Amino acid sequence: MKRINEIFITGSLLVAFSVFGQDTIQISKSEIVQKMSDQNLQLKIANKSVESARSDYRQSNSLFLPNISASHTAISTTNPLMAFGSKLNQEILTASDFNPALLNDPSQTQNYATKIEVLQPILNADGLYERKAAKAKIEAFQLQTERTKEYLELEVNKAFMQLQLAYKAVQVFEKADATAKSNLKLVENYFKQGMLQKTDLLAVQVRVNEIANQLQYAKSNVRNASDYLAFLLNEDTKGGIYKPTEVLENEISITSMSTGFTANRKDILAMEKSSEAYKQMMQSGRMAFLPRLNAFGAYELYDTEIFQFGASGYTVGAQLSWNLFDGYKSIGKLEKSKAEFQKSEAETEQYKKQSQLELNKASRQLTDAENKVSLTKLAFEQTQESYRIRQNRFTQGLEKTTDLLTDETQLAQKELEFLQAVFEYNFTKQYIQFLTK
Repeated sequence: MKRINEIFITGSLLVAFSVFGQDTIQISKSEIVQKMSDQNLQLKIANKSVESARSDYRQSNSLFLPNISASHTAISTTNPLMAFGSKLNQEILTASDFNPALLNDPSQTQNYATKIEVLQPILNADGLYERKAAKAKIEAFQLQTERTKEYLELEVNKAFMQLQLAYKAVQVFEKADATAKSNLKLVENYFKQGMLQKTDLLAVQVRVNEIANQLQYAKSNVRNASDYLAFLLNEDTKGGIYKPTEVLENEISITSMSTGFTANRKDILAMEKSSEAYKQMMQSGRMAFLPRLNAFGAYELYDTEIFQFGASGYTVGAQLSWNLFDGYKSIGKLEKSKAEFQKSEAETEQYKKQSQLELNKASRQLTDAENKVSLTKLAFEQTQESYRIRQNRFTQGLEKTTDLLTDETQLAQKELEFLQAVFEYNFTKQYIQFLTK
């Protein structure tokens, strides 16, 4: 047993200082959450969706603010009506311009017009409800972004624990590799002394090769876990490998967990806000049947030369417009918005039920995981003791090589099963906290 402990310590140190041919990058659990908040691409995309929705809302300011435009127009015409109207606007008409011959066949007339126009909405009921829908859409995206951040915190914590588990698996297989090589030396000595058959030696050599292969596979898993964590953090490790500063927990803390999700969960609130936006769009479709009231005004400057302002005039007024029939366009739009609102309500209700279903499933998984931790821990301890006894008997020539190899294989297997069970329990507990947050 003392020899096994020495091998375990040696394996731990090898993992601590080994870089698998790569540079190691030390990283802590607190660091990954901060880096995820600042750098994760999915979170950046979600924030841009909020900005896009906010821009849509700002467009609705046109319901209250005036639309001001300016233009400068230059024309040259021999059209009788245009020529007469241009002179009239320029305020240069004389008695001779009323000569029928000149009216019917005017000479070339030039006109330069500068116009400043103001359109002021006064009452557009459908637009007011569209503005409310845009506001609800912003709130929905904000809530969804916050929920995305909570999900990513869960995901990076999971990735961090997977990286810890991958390093621990390397330790287990390095310990198993050292143990197998130690047993191989012992078997080789017995074989030289004629105490064992060639088949026994070959079986141990096969076992050593199997462990070497499993060790290489475990190291590849470390690289895979590190790459995924780098992806979540949106970092370029430049060929390096992350190494957690904290080791994987090998104990669990039993705590009571909630069995019902809160209605204030951000993704639920986001869906409700989305339904509210559809509802406001439905109301907008109804208001489209009401008349609209808008004011307008224009100030115009005319001259025979460019950018000269010899004459001016203004126009002000108000317009009440009512679209009585547009070929069922407004009716179809209203029916569509009503169907989308009802669909969003049904989707929200379905999502709530799915969330409760997922929480119930996770709660059962937590109970199963707790039981699995207890059983795998007991199995690991029993396997440790069984291997210790069998190895002692083997050195005395009282056990078969195959029996020793069986226990040796089970020792690594049971330790990994125990560590995996602890990982599953701790992650399931975090997942339930996420579902009830």
